[in-house]
Parts: sequence; structure tokens; C-alpha cells
Amino acid sequence: MTLQTKIGSAAAEAAEVLERLGVAAPLWTGGDRPVRSPVTGEVVAHVHDASPAQVAKAIDAAHGAYLAWRNVPAPRRGELVRLFGQELRAAKADLARLVTLEAGKIVSEANGEVQEMIDICDYAVGLSRQLFGLTLATERPDHRMMETWRSLGVVGVISAFNFPVAVWSWNAALAFVCGDACVWKPSEKTPLTALAVQSLFERAAVLFGDAPKNLSAVVIGGREVGEALVDHPKVPLVSATGSTAMGRAVGPRLAARFARALLELGGNNAAIVAPTADLDLTLRGVAFAAMGTAGQRCTTLRRLFVHDSLYDAFLPRLKAAYGSVPVGDPRQEGTLVGPLIDAASRQGMEQALADAKAAGGRVTGGELVDVPGCPEAVYARPALVEMAVQADVVRRETFAPILYVMRYSDLAEAIRLQNDVPQGLSSSIFTNDVREAELFISERGSDCGIANVNIGPSGAEIGGAFGGEKETGGGREAGSDSWKAYMRRATNTVNYGRTLPLAQGVEFDV
Repeated sequence: MTLQTKIGSAAAEAAEVLERLGVAAPLWTGGDRPVRSPVTGEVVAHVHDASPAQVAKAIDAAHGAYLAWRNVPAPRRGELVRLFGQELRAAKADLARLVTLEAGKIVSEANGEVQEMIDICDYAVGLSRQLFGLTLATERPDHRMMETWRSLGVVGVISAFNFPVAVWSWNAALAFVCGDACVWKPSEKTPLTALAVQSLFERAAVLFGDAPKNLSAVVIGGREVGEALVDHPKVPLVSATGSTAMGRAVGPRLAARFARALLELGGNNAAIVAPTADLDLTLRGVAFAAMGTAGQRCTTLRRLFVHDSLYDAFLPRLKAAYGSVPVGDPRQEGTLVGPLIDAASRQGMEQALADAKAAGGRVTGGELVDVPGCPEAVYARPALVEMAVQADVVRRETFAPILYVMRYSDLAEAIRLQNDVPQGLSSSIFTNDVREAELFISERGSDCGIANVNIGPSGAEIGGAFGGEKETGGGREAGSDSWKAYMRRATNTVNYGRTLPLAQGVEFDV
């Protein structure tokens, strides 16, 4: 029986996929925490929450694995990640299907998320031969000064439901080649994909042959489990992805024990449509960025500033796209917008739309959609809200498919409004004027960690460092030199002479 013949039975489908991915039934049956599929609303599993004591035990075991793993040469560590990428390639269809079932992503987006895992593995394998330091000029004769990088320890990863596997891989693939171990707390809404990834990693470890046990671990649970991970003295770095409220709780706890925080928090991302914009390209870019993943990406487009000269021509086309976009079961071919993760997400959307109307907004869309066979799931048509001003409701992030559209006449004012929100993750401008493009990405332009030209703010590649400023948290993951967060830096000075000249000309003869 193929996957396509079982549409409508998320529980049966999840059981079959988990079995193929090698996840033993005791891991996802008999527990106290129900796991619901947002696709149908069904309970598809019951997982076991870890106690704080079990979290501590997992961290201690991971620390023991780290002590052995750090002695393995980095290129050899890269071989384990290569084998893991190989397992991901073989299991891509099944793991992507589980992402769809558990997070509600349409098929192409779920496949894209697993591909992102494969890509970061490839990147990390190359990185394993490039963990380089510097040779530094020294003022003392017969001395050499250099910078070296060493492994850090156990890396804690707290991930969110909207990217249930990719965000872990951004951290873990780099951490493993850097010589670290990982303990992962997935979102309590998406634990099954984490168990599946752990199973695939264990397969890769068997092929590797001599990887230390407990190099990777998954701990499932809610806030209590997260706090146990954040507070443990053997976890020198926690990478946490989620809401700004979560970051405000995690950051101070890590700072209290002088641990590192890599925070990926809220995004209230904007795009500017300038007078010279290619409107066909812009329409596609805006549509995907605003409606993809049912508006449940940290990089989702939430605010759109359209120049006066284009507004009346562009907005009807955008409204038509919003009215015709296929909303439904993400397993069905042709669906572009799947479900909201749960009823609480829908309540947040409804409240934001009510607040927008109270602030003078004109709402198109946003209504609930009845999807046959999914009576307990939450589907909503994406909402487009025309606003005269950037009201308070626009300045806050609502994790749902709502796009606020505003006019502008002066680019400097549009950039000021774009930056006038607490968050600073991603941004973009659509223009064919090179001066406008350069201004947007200049010192006086976007204040976000990501600033794009002629593409939307959503859909980053792993080669660049991912993250943002202000209430987005300041963390950076994936490419560029993000690997340095998972290592400790040492400055070394070697005296190969027979005298001891002191720095800064200090004399101290005894």
C-alpha cells in the first residue's frame, strides 16, 4: 500500500513511516504526552517525557562521549557526518513524510527541509578540514603567536515545531565536526521527527564503527526539560530557537552560569516594493514568503511596503493570489497552504485580525477552511490586511499567515518603518534601481541579520550565517564562520629562543 492511498489516516501512516525509519514502538507508544498531527487533528502517538534526572543522566553520558570524541581528528569526525548525510538521502522521502504529518508542511517544503539537512551535512564534511586559526604578528623576537580552536563540550539544542529537523541539523552537523556532543530537546509538538533523526544518526554511527555511545541524545518534554538542559553545568552552549518570550527566559539562566546562548527568536519581516520592481517576480516572491508554511516561519513576510505608484496595480493581483491559493491537506498534490499547528495558533490569528480591524485595517481572507476528512484540524485562508499606518498590531509578530500592506512614497521613510519593530531577522527590497538596492543593504539600510534584493525574506541557504538582531537574539547558525560558536578559542605564544623578552617593554630581572 502506498503512502498516497492512506490519506486521511495520519495515525496509521505515521506508524508505518516510523517503523521504516527504525523508531522502536516503545519510544512513541504508552507515554503520557499525546502527539497530534495538525493535518487531521488525530493523536498519532504517545511519547514519554524525560524527567529532570533523566535529562541530567543524558547530559552526563554525552559529556563522557565528548571527552572521547574530541580526540578524534576533525576530518575523521567529518566522516561520521558524511555517513549521516548518506542515511538522510536514503530516508529522505520517509522523513519528509513524517515532517508533513507532524508539522503540517506541504510535500515540497517537507522535502526541502530534509534536503537542507543533507546540505548542511555536506557543508560540515568540508568544514572538518578547515577548522583553521591564525598566525599572529608578535613584538617579541624568537616568539610565535597563534590562534587555535578547540572543541567546546556538550551542545544543547532546543528546536521549534516549524522546522522540526533542519534547525537541529544546522547545529549538530557543525557541533559534531567541531568535536562536540549534542543533547536535543525538540518541540513537544514535534517529537516524532526527532526520534526518527536520532534513529538515522545511530545507523550512521554503526557504519562509522567506533563513534562513542551517547554522542547524540534526544530528551522529550516541556518547559521543565528545557530548564534542566539550560541549567546543567556540563552544557557550555545552548542553541535555542523559538519565541522572544522563550529567549528572555533562556538567556538570563545561561548568563547566570556564564554559559553561551545562541538565540534564534522572533521575526517581523518586511519587504519594500520600489517603483522599478518587476511585478511578476515580486508577486511570486511575496506570495511564497507570506503564505508558505502557512505563515509559520520565523522568516515569513509579515509587512509589505508598496510604493504609491505601484500600489493600485499590484494590490489587486496580490489579492487574487490570496483568494485562489489552494488551502488543504498538505499531503494532497497541488496544496500550497497546509494547516496551522493548533487551535492556539488560530486564536492568535483571530486576535491579531480583530486588533487590526480596530486600528482601521481592511481584511481580505483569514476565514477558516473546511478540509474533508480533517474535522479536528485547523485550516485558514491567508489574510491580507491593508493598513494606513504601522499600528501596534503590525509591530508585533503573530505566528500565522497575516500580511500587513502599507503604502509609502519615500524610500528612506519605508526603511525607517521597516526597522521600527523590536525584531530584526530578515528583510528584502524589490527594485531594479541599483542605487536603491545598495542603499537598502548599506549601513543606512536594513538593520536585519538578513537583507535581500529581488527575493523575499524567506528561504535562506545554509552557506550563509542565519540569524538576526534586536529581539531576534543575535545568534548565527549554519554557514560562514558560525562554526566558531561551537568551539573555544585559544591564543598560544611559543618562545623558541633562549631569552625572555617581555611584552610592552616591561623589565623584570631577578
